[in-house]
Amino acid sequence: MILRKAAASVAMATMLFFFVAPLAYAERLVTSLSTHRVLISSNFTGTSLVLFASIEDSDAAKDKSKRYDVAITVRGPATTFVTRKKERILGFWVNYESRRYPDTPSYLAVLTNRPPAEFGPLELQTKYKLGLAFAALSPSLIQDKEFSEALLRVKKTEGLYYEETNAVTFLTPTLFRATLPIPGTAPTGPYEIDVQVFSNGVLAAQQSTAIEVVKTGFEAFVAQSARDTRLDYGLGVAFLAFVVGTVAGLVFRRA
Repeated sequence: MILRKAAASVAMATMLFFFVAPLAYAERLVTSLSTHRVLISSNFTGTSLVLFASIEDSDAAKDKSKRYDVAITVRGPATTFVTRKKERILGFWVNYESRRYPDTPSYLAVLTNRPPAEFGPLELQTKYKLGLAFAALSPSLIQDKEFSEALLRVKKTEGLYYEETNAVTFLTPTLFRATLPIPGTAPTGPYEIDVQVFSNGVLAAQQSTAIEVVKTGFEAFVAQSARDTRLDYGLGVAFLAFVVGTVAGLVFRRA
């Protein structure tokens, strides 16, 4: 009886191995960033990071017909965004309707080597969040086009949402590079970078890394003081405002 149970366990483990093993990626992705830390000072106007990646264990060199598609998604810290629709009521413009979008990326950049719609069917874009709209919102929220499009439009205008469909350049059949923009208005905090490689509409390799955007210099000191000593910081700001107001009043009175 014991031997039968042991044999059954071995058979089950063997079956699971053969069913699970094919889920492993056929290729392996190796990435390298120019830096993992972006410092924001008073004169910061934006910067760019360079990402290099190599697709290992690939047979692209032998199979000339094999072609890869790449999607690089950069997500800033999550936040809550509210879109509002104004209506004219009794001669006044008021907020008539609104939508709340929790866990929305404060910054989002989607870089690909060609339009994500050409990667494969719509189901592929939905599953792997390819393209700006799918990367920002869940499919259920995208259905509410009026408000979701307003969110994307506002974020693009602010320079915090960015999409480019020819930003990934292949240097060889298995080596590519991309330039990741970090605008001057980028919020501080941890950023996630997801790199996905597709072949014939199938995810072939994937890797995630991260960067950190932090303030430095006097701005960092002020922000740290506001967090650590809120009462002292508030009293100091109030006192400084009082002094500046008093001095300005004396100057203008004499003038």
